[in-house]
Amino acid sequence: MNTSLESCDVIVVGAGLAGLTAAAEVADAGKKVVLLDQEPEQSLGGQAFWSLGGLFFVDSPEQRRMGIKDSRDLAMQDWLGSAQFDREEDRWPRAWAEAYVDFAAGEKRAWLREMGHRVFPVVGWAERGDGRAEGHGNSVPRFHITWGTGPGVVDPFERRCREHAAAGRLRFGFRHQVDDLVVEGGTVVGVRGTLLEPSSIQRGQASSRVGVGEFELRAQAVIVTSGGIGGNHDLVRKTWPARLGTPPKTMVAGVPAHVDGRMLGITEAAGATVINPDRMWHYVEGIRNWDPIWDNHGIRILPGPSSLWLDATGKRLPAPYFPGFDTLGTLAHLRTTGYDYSWFVLTQKIIEKEFALSGSEQNPDLTGKDIKLLLSRVKAGAPGPVEAFKQHGADFVVADTLTELVRGMNEIADDEAPRIEEPSLRSLIEARDREIDNEFTKDAQVTAIRGARTYRGDKLIRVASPHKLLDPKAGPLIAVRLNVLTRKTLGGLESDLDGRCLTSAGEPLPGLYAAGEVNGFGGGGMMGYNALEGTFLGGCLFSGRVAGRAAARAV
Repeated sequence: MNTSLESCDVIVVGAGLAGLTAAAEVADAGKKVVLLDQEPEQSLGGQAFWSLGGLFFVDSPEQRRMGIKDSRDLAMQDWLGSAQFDREEDRWPRAWAEAYVDFAAGEKRAWLREMGHRVFPVVGWAERGDGRAEGHGNSVPRFHITWGTGPGVVDPFERRCREHAAAGRLRFGFRHQVDDLVVEGGTVVGVRGTLLEPSSIQRGQASSRVGVGEFELRAQAVIVTSGGIGGNHDLVRKTWPARLGTPPKTMVAGVPAHVDGRMLGITEAAGATVINPDRMWHYVEGIRNWDPIWDNHGIRILPGPSSLWLDATGKRLPAPYFPGFDTLGTLAHLRTTGYDYSWFVLTQKIIEKEFALSGSEQNPDLTGKDIKLLLSRVKAGAPGPVEAFKQHGADFVVADTLTELVRGMNEIADDEAPRIEEPSLRSLIEARDREIDNEFTKDAQVTAIRGARTYRGDKLIRVASPHKLLDPKAGPLIAVRLNVLTRKTLGGLESDLDGRCLTSAGEPLPGLYAAGEVNGFGGGGMMGYNALEGTFLGGCLFSGRVAGRAAARAV
């Protein structure tokens, strides 16, 4: 069976956030657009739907109300200190970085707000950095959580696309797997691929790849917005950089299987250039989901700074590798230990205030815009989803005594790993606890905890008051086994500031654009080696807007 869709002005390949944004912008310009995706309609919105909805704003009203002094210059300092651009091919990524920071410090918030987007009033401080003013990390809190989390980010763009579909300017093509870009005379003029059988799977579950037909679609421009590689662990390992050590044998999946990187190779075969494939962003605070949606489903803990972080052998991680500070620095350090996991040791008092879980489904109060449920967070006890993991999660150990805790840790440790020794762990914790007696200390983590609580938002809802881990009043004791969790691709298809894909000669490939994660969120890697958080969704929005508007102008 063969089928062919009618010609249109622009084709968008990938119906995640970047694709929805690009398609909406094309249709806003009065052009006809077809939005294709290999997944069924219930997966519209892609990975953005599953996110916490964090967005990077600079000098926002929310920041100012929380007493935060931010600026475009400070944000650019942080961005460049994190990106550490050092390659010839970083020309366009750096240009995109500067354009994006201008956007985040300028019209981004107002543009979203006009579509009904709102944020939680307390600004979060993610990725606090490596301890250097000129180095990696956010100097100030910039993580603005969307009221409605990921679905709250997707909704305005899905609404715009559905309105355009009702008006005949946009057509959705679900279960359309693009296998090739059609190139004629050096110009991309369309796509061809396989029409997949219908699927009734739940959002996030693996869908069938059984073909029931073929399709070919022609257009004056094609925008590739197909996402990253995080669901393809073999490809993650293949592109794993030596600077991060050896790739883990065991990882948990932070994204579904369809985040497979197929379109990177397909687009490269058509003449586009992929740059910085070795730049990636994976977390070290992954836990196995006790109620999984997709295979090997992992959830990231978004930690406050107070948990004691140990490697698999029981050694404390050195500064600045504290919870929530330096994601890739910590990953690189842990890869030197020879084991694929590490440990948090903490108390009930810490978990109640400092543990948040990534994902819209793990935050029903914020996702559902339920103020009554949200207010329950200030009551005794951890949030419901966190308590559920504490009770049911395979990576959690809860105990009244350190002896019981160590026994539980060793029960879920890898067979080949050394056992945690109670005397060594007790000595380490007691040494740390003695540093709590004074307001000043040589312990860099305790100093960081006290410093964090000078920020109103951290003191209010994010950082527990300093206390001794062995204090029974703060208990019970908790240990969490942490796994490497795959997530984001930081490199990708190289593009200019109009989102036009570039050839190996550095020239635009006529008719071809890219946006979102497949594009390194702009230019082929606008974040360089490190991300500042809140920048992934924003990168999809910005690059999708740029590519959609540029393609509409071109046709």
